[in-house]
Amino acid sequence: MAGSSAASSFTSGGSTRSSGLTASHVGRALRLKEIAHHDEKRMDMHDGELNRVLGGGLVHGSIVLLGGEPGIGKSTLTLQTMLNLPERRILYVSGEESASQLKMRAERILSSRQENLDTHENLMILCENSLEHIFEQVKEEEPELVVIDSIQTIATEDVDSSAGSVAQVRECASSLLRFAKTSGVPVILIGHITKEGTLAGPKILEHIVDTVIQFEGDQHHLYRILRSIKNRFGSTSELGIYEMLQNGLRQVSNPSELLLTERQENLSGIAISSAIEGARPFLLETQALVSSAAYGTPQRSATGFDQRRLNMLLAVLEKRVGFKLMQKDVFLNIAGGLRVTDMAMDLSVIAAVLSSNVDTPIEPDWCMCGEVGLSGEVRPVNRIEQRIAEAEKLGFSHIIIPQYNLQNINRMKFTIELHPVRKVEEALRALFG
Repeated sequence: MAGSSAASSFTSGGSTRSSGLTASHVGRALRLKEIAHHDEKRMDMHDGELNRVLGGGLVHGSIVLLGGEPGIGKSTLTLQTMLNLPERRILYVSGEESASQLKMRAERILSSRQENLDTHENLMILCENSLEHIFEQVKEEEPELVVIDSIQTIATEDVDSSAGSVAQVRECASSLLRFAKTSGVPVILIGHITKEGTLAGPKILEHIVDTVIQFEGDQHHLYRILRSIKNRFGSTSELGIYEMLQNGLRQVSNPSELLLTERQENLSGIAISSAIEGARPFLLETQALVSSAAYGTPQRSATGFDQRRLNMLLAVLEKRVGFKLMQKDVFLNIAGGLRVTDMAMDLSVIAAVLSSNVDTPIEPDWCMCGEVGLSGEVRPVNRIEQRIAEAEKLGFSHIIIPQYNLQNINRMKFTIELHPVRKVEEALRALFG
Protein backbone atom coordinates (compact mmCIF):
# COMPACT_ATOMS: atom_id res chain seq x y z
CA MET A 1 0.00 0.00 0.00
CA ALA A 2 1.11 3.59 -0.51
CA GLY A 3 1.16 4.20 3.26
CA SER A 4 3.98 1.70 3.85
CA SER A 5 6.43 3.24 1.38
CA ALA A 6 5.58 6.73 2.55
CA ALA A 7 6.01 5.88 6.22
CA SER A 8 9.50 4.50 5.69
CA SER A 9 10.70 7.86 4.42
CA PHE A 10 9.63 9.62 7.61
CA THR A 11 11.40 7.50 10.20
CA SER A 12 14.40 9.84 10.15
CA GLY A 13 13.61 13.50 10.48
CA GLY A 14 16.87 14.68 8.95
CA SER A 15 15.94 13.39 5.48
CA THR A 16 12.37 14.59 5.52
CA ARG A 17 12.95 18.30 5.04
CA SER A 18 13.37 18.03 1.29
CA SER A 19 11.13 15.00 0.76
CA GLY A 20 8.07 17.16 0.14
CA LEU A 21 9.73 18.73 -2.92
CA THR A 22 9.57 15.94 -5.52
CA ALA A 23 10.02 16.11 -9.25
CA SER A 24 6.29 16.41 -9.75
CA HIS A 25 6.33 19.69 -7.81
CA VAL A 26 9.01 21.24 -10.01
CA GLY A 27 7.80 22.31 -13.45
CA ARG A 28 6.46 25.10 -15.53
CA ALA A 29 3.74 27.48 -14.42
CA LEU A 30 0.24 26.55 -15.62
CA ARG A 31 -2.56 28.77 -16.75
CA LEU A 32 -5.60 28.51 -14.57
CA LYS A 33 -7.69 26.97 -17.37
CA GLU A 34 -5.02 24.28 -17.94
CA ILE A 35 -5.26 22.91 -14.41
CA ALA A 36 -7.23 19.67 -14.26
CA HIS A 37 -10.04 19.83 -11.74
CA HIS A 38 -11.39 16.82 -9.87
CA ASP A 39 -13.53 16.41 -6.80
CA GLU A 40 -11.71 15.44 -3.64
CA LYS A 41 -12.29 11.85 -2.55
CA ARG A 42 -13.92 11.83 0.87
CA MET A 43 -14.29 9.23 3.60
CA ASP A 44 -17.78 8.98 5.07
CA MET A 45 -17.41 9.18 8.86
CA HIS A 46 -20.94 7.80 9.49
CA ASP A 47 -21.58 10.84 11.67
CA GLY A 48 -23.85 13.47 10.12
CA GLU A 49 -22.65 16.30 12.38
CA LEU A 50 -18.95 15.58 11.83
CA ASN A 51 -19.45 15.13 8.07
CA ARG A 52 -21.20 18.52 7.94
CA VAL A 53 -18.36 20.31 9.74
CA LEU A 54 -15.70 18.63 7.57
CA GLY A 55 -17.56 19.69 4.42
CA GLY A 56 -19.00 16.31 3.46
CA GLY A 57 -16.53 13.84 4.92
CA LEU A 58 -12.82 13.40 5.57
CA VAL A 59 -10.71 14.14 2.49
CA HIS A 60 -8.08 11.51 1.62
CA GLY A 61 -4.58 12.77 2.33
CA SER A 62 -5.82 15.61 4.54
CA ILE A 63 -4.68 16.42 8.06
CA VAL A 64 -7.28 17.60 10.60
CA LEU A 65 -6.62 19.25 13.96
CA LEU A 66 -9.29 18.79 16.64
CA GLY A 67 -8.96 21.10 19.66
CA GLY A 68 -10.90 21.55 22.86
CA GLU A 69 -10.65 22.09 26.60
CA PRO A 70 -9.61 19.20 28.89
CA GLY A 71 -12.49 16.86 29.63
CA ILE A 72 -14.79 18.31 26.96
CA GLY A 73 -14.96 15.01 25.06
CA LYS A 74 -12.35 15.21 22.26
CA SER A 75 -11.05 11.66 22.78
CA THR A 76 -14.58 10.31 23.25
CA LEU A 77 -15.75 11.90 20.01
CA THR A 78 -12.73 10.62 18.11
CA LEU A 79 -12.90 7.05 19.47
CA GLN A 80 -16.66 6.95 18.94
CA THR A 81 -16.17 8.03 15.33
CA MET A 82 -13.49 5.38 14.78
CA LEU A 83 -15.91 2.75 16.08
CA ASN A 84 -18.37 3.94 13.42
CA LEU A 85 -15.92 2.74 10.76
CA PRO A 86 -15.51 -1.03 11.26
CA GLU A 87 -14.76 -1.46 7.55
CA ARG A 88 -11.71 0.85 7.73
CA ARG A 89 -8.26 -0.14 8.94
CA ILE A 90 -7.45 2.50 11.58
CA LEU A 91 -4.40 3.12 13.76
CA TYR A 92 -5.29 5.04 16.95
CA VAL A 93 -2.13 6.38 18.62
CA SER A 94 -2.51 7.48 22.22
CA GLY A 95 0.27 9.30 24.01
CA GLU A 96 -1.80 10.05 27.11
CA GLU A 97 -3.96 7.03 27.96
CA SER A 98 -3.19 3.35 28.37
CA ALA A 99 -4.61 0.67 26.10
CA SER A 100 -6.85 -0.64 28.91
CA GLN A 101 -8.35 2.82 29.45
CA LEU A 102 -9.18 3.09 25.75
CA LYS A 103 -10.69 -0.40 25.76
CA MET A 104 -12.92 0.47 28.73
CA ARG A 105 -14.14 3.61 26.95
CA ALA A 106 -14.77 1.66 23.74
CA GLU A 107 -16.77 -0.98 25.61
CA ARG A 108 -18.87 1.74 27.27
CA ILE A 109 -19.63 3.31 23.89
CA LEU A 110 -20.42 -0.03 22.25
CA SER A 111 -22.66 -1.16 25.11
CA SER A 112 -25.22 1.50 24.15
CA ARG A 113 -25.22 0.17 20.59
CA GLN A 114 -25.50 -3.44 21.76
CA GLU A 115 -22.30 -4.30 19.91
CA ASN A 116 -19.13 -6.06 21.01
CA LEU A 117 -15.47 -5.59 20.20
CA ASP A 118 -15.36 -8.65 17.91
CA THR A 119 -16.79 -6.59 15.05
CA HIS A 120 -14.01 -3.98 15.32
CA GLU A 121 -10.91 -6.01 14.46
CA ASN A 122 -9.64 -3.26 12.13
CA LEU A 123 -9.20 -0.72 14.94
CA MET A 124 -5.65 -0.95 16.28
CA ILE A 125 -4.47 0.85 19.43
CA LEU A 126 -0.88 2.02 19.86
CA CYS A 127 0.30 3.68 23.07
CA GLU A 128 3.47 5.44 21.95
CA ASN A 129 5.18 8.84 22.22
CA SER A 130 8.00 8.37 19.69
CA LEU A 131 7.27 9.60 16.18
CA GLU A 132 9.81 7.18 14.73
CA HIS A 133 8.14 4.19 16.38
CA ILE A 134 4.73 5.42 15.21
CA PHE A 135 5.92 5.47 11.59
CA GLU A 136 7.33 1.96 12.01
CA GLN A 137 3.88 0.76 13.06
CA VAL A 138 2.27 2.65 10.19
CA LYS A 139 4.62 0.89 7.78
CA GLU A 140 3.78 -2.49 9.32
CA GLU A 141 -0.01 -2.11 9.69
CA GLU A 142 -0.74 -0.02 6.56
CA PRO A 143 -3.79 1.82 8.03
CA GLU A 144 -6.36 3.77 6.02
CA LEU A 145 -6.63 6.41 8.76
CA VAL A 146 -4.26 7.54 11.53
CA VAL A 147 -5.32 9.29 14.76
CA ILE A 148 -2.78 11.00 17.03
CA ASP A 149 -4.02 11.71 20.57
CA SER A 150 -2.47 14.15 21.19
CA ILE A 151 0.13 15.98 19.08
CA GLN A 152 1.59 17.64 22.22
CA THR A 153 2.63 14.24 23.61
CA ILE A 154 4.56 13.10 20.51
CA ALA A 155 8.32 13.69 20.16
CA THR A 156 10.92 13.02 17.47
CA GLU A 157 14.54 12.11 18.16
CA ASP A 158 15.74 14.80 15.75
CA VAL A 159 14.72 17.63 18.06
CA ASP A 160 16.55 18.05 21.38
CA SER A 161 13.63 19.20 23.50
CA SER A 162 10.79 17.65 25.44
CA ALA A 163 7.43 16.66 23.96
CA GLY A 164 5.02 19.57 23.75
CA SER A 165 7.68 22.19 23.06
CA VAL A 166 7.28 24.55 20.12
CA ALA A 167 10.02 22.82 18.13
CA GLN A 168 8.67 19.33 18.78
CA VAL A 169 5.07 20.18 17.90
CA ARG A 170 6.15 21.95 14.72
CA GLU A 171 8.47 19.17 13.53
CA CYS A 172 6.09 16.30 14.38
CA ALA A 173 3.15 18.02 12.70
CA SER A 174 5.25 18.75 9.60
CA SER A 175 6.35 15.11 9.35
CA LEU A 176 2.78 13.88 9.71
CA LEU A 177 1.65 16.37 7.06
CA ARG A 178 4.26 15.11 4.59
CA PHE A 179 3.20 11.53 5.32
CA ALA A 180 -0.49 12.35 4.72
CA LYS A 181 0.15 14.18 1.45
CA THR A 182 2.54 11.54 0.12
CA SER A 183 0.55 8.44 1.10
CA GLY A 184 -3.02 9.75 0.75
CA VAL A 185 -3.79 8.48 4.27
CA PRO A 186 -5.76 11.07 6.28
CA VAL A 187 -4.46 12.01 9.74
CA ILE A 188 -6.48 13.36 12.65
CA LEU A 189 -4.53 15.24 15.33
CA ILE A 190 -5.99 16.03 18.74
CA GLY A 191 -4.61 19.23 20.26
CA HIS A 192 -4.60 20.80 23.70
CA ILE A 193 -6.15 24.17 24.49
CA THR A 194 -4.45 26.84 26.60
CA LYS A 195 -6.19 28.74 29.40
CA GLU A 196 -6.75 31.59 26.94
CA GLY A 197 -8.84 29.23 24.80
CA THR A 198 -6.37 28.94 21.91
CA LEU A 199 -4.68 25.83 20.57
CA ALA A 200 -1.47 25.05 22.42
CA GLY A 201 1.80 25.09 20.50
CA PRO A 202 3.07 27.37 17.75
CA LYS A 203 0.59 29.21 15.54
CA ILE A 204 2.18 27.46 12.59
CA LEU A 205 0.44 24.28 13.75
CA GLU A 206 -2.88 25.75 12.58
CA HIS A 207 -1.29 26.85 9.30
CA ILE A 208 0.19 23.40 8.63
CA VAL A 209 -3.05 21.44 8.86
CA ASP A 210 -5.86 21.47 6.29
CA THR A 211 -8.72 21.72 8.76
CA VAL A 212 -9.03 23.07 12.30
CA ILE A 213 -12.16 22.14 14.22
CA GLN A 214 -12.87 23.06 17.81
CA PHE A 215 -15.00 21.17 20.31
CA GLU A 216 -16.72 23.67 22.60
CA GLY A 217 -19.15 23.63 25.47
CA ASP A 218 -19.52 23.73 29.22
CA GLN A 219 -18.57 20.57 31.10
CA HIS A 220 -21.55 21.16 33.41
CA HIS A 221 -24.06 21.20 30.53
CA LEU A 222 -25.17 18.48 28.17
CA TYR A 223 -24.50 20.14 24.84
CA ARG A 224 -21.27 20.37 22.86
CA ILE A 225 -20.63 22.32 19.67
CA LEU A 226 -18.20 21.20 16.97
CA ARG A 227 -17.14 24.34 15.13
CA SER A 228 -14.92 24.66 12.04
CA ILE A 229 -12.30 27.42 12.33
CA LYS A 230 -10.37 26.62 9.15
CA ASN A 231 -11.24 24.27 6.30
CA ARG A 232 -9.43 24.06 2.97
CA PHE A 233 -12.01 21.58 1.65
CA GLY A 234 -15.26 23.12 2.83
CA SER A 235 -17.07 25.96 4.52
CA THR A 236 -16.18 27.30 7.96
CA SER A 237 -19.81 28.34 8.53
CA GLU A 238 -21.00 24.85 9.50
CA LEU A 239 -21.25 23.50 13.01
CA GLY A 240 -22.32 20.26 14.65
CA ILE A 241 -24.16 19.82 17.93
CA TYR A 242 -23.85 16.83 20.27
CA GLU A 243 -25.41 15.85 23.55
CA MET A 244 -23.07 14.35 26.14
CA LEU A 245 -24.47 11.15 27.62
CA GLN A 246 -23.02 8.65 30.07
CA ASN A 247 -22.05 6.26 27.28
CA GLY A 248 -20.82 8.77 24.72
CA LEU A 249 -21.96 11.60 22.49
CA ARG A 250 -25.30 11.68 20.68
CA GLN A 251 -25.86 13.71 17.53
CA VAL A 252 -28.48 16.44 17.89
CA SER A 253 -30.18 16.78 14.52
CA ASN A 254 -32.82 19.29 15.71
CA PRO A 255 -31.31 21.36 18.54
CA SER A 256 -34.24 23.79 18.72
CA GLU A 257 -36.63 21.23 20.18
CA LEU A 258 -34.15 20.15 22.87
CA LEU A 259 -33.16 23.70 23.82
CA LEU A 260 -36.80 24.69 24.33
CA THR A 261 -38.08 21.56 26.10
CA GLU A 262 -38.14 23.24 29.51
CA ARG A 263 -39.99 26.33 28.30
CA GLN A 264 -42.70 27.30 30.78
CA GLU A 265 -45.45 29.87 30.68
CA ASN A 266 -45.88 32.92 32.91
CA LEU A 267 -42.21 33.36 33.82
CA SER A 268 -40.74 36.82 33.43
CA GLY A 269 -37.25 37.41 32.07
CA ILE A 270 -37.47 34.81 29.27
CA ALA A 271 -37.39 35.64 25.54
CA ILE A 272 -37.01 33.27 22.59
CA SER A 273 -34.69 34.25 19.76
CA SER A 274 -34.37 32.75 16.29
CA ALA A 275 -30.61 32.57 15.95
CA ILE A 276 -28.20 31.20 13.38
CA GLU A 277 -24.89 29.69 14.39
CA GLY A 278 -22.82 28.52 11.48
CA ALA A 279 -25.23 27.65 8.68
CA ARG A 280 -28.14 26.27 10.67
CA PRO A 281 -30.97 28.11 12.41
CA PHE A 282 -32.27 27.23 15.84
CA LEU A 283 -34.31 28.81 18.59
CA LEU A 284 -32.64 29.78 21.84
CA GLU A 285 -34.01 30.77 25.20
CA THR A 286 -32.55 33.99 26.59
CA GLN A 287 -32.91 34.29 30.36
CA ALA A 288 -32.44 37.53 32.30
CA LEU A 289 -32.70 38.49 35.95
CA VAL A 290 -32.82 42.14 37.02
CA SER A 291 -32.73 43.02 40.72
CA SER A 292 -31.75 45.96 42.91
CA ALA A 293 -28.03 46.26 43.52
CA ALA A 294 -27.38 45.04 47.06
CA TYR A 295 -23.98 46.67 47.60
CA GLY A 296 -24.30 49.92 45.68
CA THR A 297 -22.21 48.84 42.70
CA PRO A 298 -24.42 47.08 40.14
CA GLN A 299 -23.23 43.76 38.72
CA ARG A 300 -23.30 42.82 35.05
CA SER A 301 -22.90 39.14 34.26
CA ALA A 302 -23.44 37.22 31.01
CA THR A 303 -23.13 33.48 30.37
CA GLY A 304 -23.00 32.41 26.72
CA PHE A 305 -23.20 36.01 25.48
CA ASP A 306 -20.62 38.76 24.98
CA GLN A 307 -20.34 40.78 28.21
CA ARG A 308 -19.38 43.99 26.39
CA ARG A 309 -22.34 43.71 24.06
CA LEU A 310 -24.66 43.25 27.04
CA ASN A 311 -23.33 46.50 28.53
CA MET A 312 -23.96 48.27 25.23
CA LEU A 313 -27.54 46.97 24.99
CA LEU A 314 -28.25 48.05 28.57
CA ALA A 315 -26.98 51.53 27.70
CA VAL A 316 -29.31 51.62 24.67
CA LEU A 317 -32.23 50.47 26.83
CA GLU A 318 -31.54 53.26 29.32
CA LYS A 319 -30.71 56.07 26.89
CA ARG A 320 -33.13 55.40 24.02
CA VAL A 321 -36.05 53.68 25.73
CA GLY A 322 -35.90 55.42 29.10
CA PHE A 323 -35.66 52.49 31.53
CA LYS A 324 -33.29 53.26 34.40
CA LEU A 325 -31.08 50.27 35.12
CA MET A 326 -28.16 52.16 36.65
CA GLN A 327 -28.81 50.83 40.17
CA LYS A 328 -29.85 47.32 39.07
CA ASP A 329 -27.95 44.05 38.90
CA VAL A 330 -28.39 42.38 35.51
CA PHE A 331 -27.66 38.70 34.95
CA LEU A 332 -28.01 37.11 31.51
CA ASN A 333 -27.87 33.45 30.53
CA ILE A 334 -28.25 31.58 27.24
CA ALA A 335 -30.05 28.35 28.17
CA GLY A 336 -28.35 25.06 27.37
CA GLY A 337 -24.80 26.24 28.02
CA LEU A 338 -24.28 27.39 24.43
CA ARG A 339 -22.06 30.32 23.48
CA VAL A 340 -23.75 32.50 20.87
CA THR A 341 -22.20 35.17 18.66
CA ASP A 342 -25.20 35.95 16.42
CA MET A 343 -26.03 39.69 16.48
CA ALA A 344 -29.71 38.83 15.94
CA MET A 345 -29.83 37.88 19.64
CA ASP A 346 -29.80 41.59 20.60
CA LEU A 347 -33.58 42.01 20.49
CA SER A 348 -34.25 38.98 22.71
CA VAL A 349 -31.63 40.18 25.22
CA ILE A 350 -33.32 43.57 25.55
CA ALA A 351 -36.78 41.96 25.73
CA ALA A 352 -35.70 39.48 28.44
CA VAL A 353 -34.05 42.22 30.52
CA LEU A 354 -37.11 44.45 30.33
CA SER A 355 -39.45 41.54 31.04
CA SER A 356 -37.56 40.78 34.24
CA ASN A 357 -37.31 44.45 35.19
CA VAL A 358 -41.09 45.01 35.03
CA ASP A 359 -41.82 41.39 36.11
CA THR A 360 -44.10 40.82 33.13
CA PRO A 361 -43.79 37.57 31.14
CA ILE A 362 -43.64 37.48 27.35
CA GLU A 363 -46.36 35.42 25.67
CA PRO A 364 -44.98 31.90 25.03
CA ASP A 365 -45.87 31.86 21.32
CA TRP A 366 -43.72 34.93 20.52
CA CYS A 367 -40.13 34.89 19.31
CA MET A 368 -37.88 37.53 17.73
CA CYS A 369 -34.67 38.31 15.90
CA GLY A 370 -32.91 41.58 15.17
CA GLU A 371 -29.65 43.44 15.71
CA VAL A 372 -29.92 46.60 17.81
CA GLY A 373 -27.88 49.70 16.94
CA LEU A 374 -26.65 52.44 19.26
CA SER A 375 -29.49 54.76 18.31
CA GLY A 376 -32.07 52.12 19.25
CA GLU A 377 -32.83 51.09 15.66
CA VAL A 378 -33.49 47.43 14.82
CA ARG A 379 -31.07 46.52 12.05
CA PRO A 380 -31.62 43.80 9.43
CA VAL A 381 -30.21 40.30 9.88
CA ASN A 382 -29.11 37.68 7.37
CA ARG A 383 -31.04 34.59 6.26
CA ILE A 384 -34.33 35.87 7.65
CA GLU A 385 -36.49 33.28 5.88
CA GLN A 386 -34.62 30.40 7.54
CA ARG A 387 -35.17 32.00 10.93
CA ILE A 388 -38.89 32.46 10.30
CA ALA A 389 -39.29 28.91 8.98
CA GLU A 390 -37.58 27.46 12.07
CA ALA A 391 -39.92 29.41 14.39
CA GLU A 392 -42.96 28.31 12.39
CA LYS A 393 -41.83 24.69 12.44
CA LEU A 394 -41.70 24.72 16.24
CA GLY A 395 -45.22 26.11 16.59
CA PHE A 396 -44.64 29.82 17.27
CA SER A 397 -47.49 32.11 16.19
CA HIS A 398 -45.69 35.50 16.18
CA ILE A 399 -42.19 36.64 15.29
CA ILE A 400 -40.71 40.15 15.50
CA ILE A 401 -38.34 40.94 12.64
CA PRO A 402 -36.54 44.08 11.38
CA GLN A 403 -38.63 46.22 9.05
CA TYR A 404 -35.91 46.25 6.39
CA ASN A 405 -35.96 42.44 6.08
CA LEU A 406 -39.63 42.54 5.07
CA GLN A 407 -38.66 43.76 1.57
CA ASN A 408 -37.20 40.40 0.56
CA ILE A 409 -39.80 38.09 2.12
CA ASN A 410 -42.71 36.37 0.42
CA ARG A 411 -45.20 36.61 3.29
CA MET A 412 -47.54 34.13 1.58
CA LYS A 413 -45.04 31.34 2.29
CA PHE A 414 -45.57 31.55 6.05
CA THR A 415 -48.53 31.09 8.35
CA ILE A 416 -46.69 32.64 11.30
CA GLU A 417 -47.61 36.30 11.87
CA LEU A 418 -44.75 38.71 11.10
CA HIS A 419 -44.29 41.89 13.14
CA PRO A 420 -41.78 44.21 11.41
CA VAL A 421 -40.25 46.93 13.61
CA ARG A 422 -37.85 49.82 13.05
CA LYS A 423 -37.08 50.79 16.66
CA VAL A 424 -36.65 48.94 19.93
CA GLU A 425 -39.66 50.83 21.31
CA GLU A 426 -41.88 49.32 18.61
CA ALA A 427 -40.73 45.81 19.49
CA LEU A 428 -41.34 46.34 23.19
CA ARG A 429 -44.75 47.83 22.46
CA ALA A 430 -45.68 44.73 20.43
CA LEU A 431 -44.55 42.45 23.28
CA PHE A 432 -45.92 44.31 26.30
CA GLY A 433 -48.62 46.56 24.84
